[in-house]
Amino acid sequence: MITTFAEPCAAAHWCAAQHAQGRSVGFVPTMGALHEGHLGLVRRAAAENDAVCVSIFVNPLQFDEPSDFERYPRDFERDAQLLAESGAHMAFTGTLAGFFPGGKPALEAPGPCAEGLEGALRPGHFAGVATIVRRLFELVRPARAYFGQKDYQQTLVVRDLAKRLGFPPIVVCPTARESDGLARSSRNVFLAPAERAAAAAIPRALEALAQRWRAGERAPEALARALRESLARPEFALDYATVRDPERWTSSEPRERLERCVALVALRLGSVRLIDNRALHTADGAL
Repeated sequence: MITTFAEPCAAAHWCAAQHAQGRSVGFVPTMGALHEGHLGLVRRAAAENDAVCVSIFVNPLQFDEPSDFERYPRDFERDAQLLAESGAHMAFTGTLAGFFPGGKPALEAPGPCAEGLEGALRPGHFAGVATIVRRLFELVRPARAYFGQKDYQQTLVVRDLAKRLGFPPIVVCPTARESDGLARSSRNVFLAPAERAAAAAIPRALEALAQRWRAGERAPEALARALRESLARPEFALDYATVRDPERWTSSEPRERLERCVALVALRLGSVRLIDNRALHTADGAL
């Protein structure tokens, strides 16, 4: 059984009641169109907290392309049923006016981890993310908040936000993948069959780069070049294929030999934009 609310204020009251009873609340923010990646976060939250709540809100503040916002899949009833089966206790949605009843909010500064890559390609995106996530944290007051590694740069922005607020601890969970390794995404449903088959080249390229790392390659320029070459396919419109030190974010590629490394990819395949990443210095690619 799951409790659902259409207004953020009602969800805040529910969370406050949990806190008053001494129950820890785990929180999973989502934009809906839930898949196994989201549900894995919910199950992790259920294992580590007394109660789990999930937000389902397609946030217009973080979309730089209006058409992408309009076509983003929405099915609250379906999502709520999946959440109930996965151990969530409450799910809520709302409108921008419901989250910010005083009018359009001032955008939150997303911090230095928003520079480069997604931040450069999608101006204002991370400010929109940070603005709504701050509001969600203020409403829910979670003991822990759960995010997926697939949106790696976003997890850095959220961690910086949580540090500024003083709460909550951010739990980053490994990317959920399909049987062929493709990162699960709500946008995968828009891939045509031939595009879906081609998309499997992304995790293969990341695995090949991990093998190069295991063979001893540590030069960032060589690693990034190898990744780009492995993704040089006519059907891919590459936004970036690069590497970063996960402990020291930089807007551009590092120049010094790496002791830790995360490889990041963003590309367009037809009308669908796909992103993925992999830690090269860990056995399973998780950070």
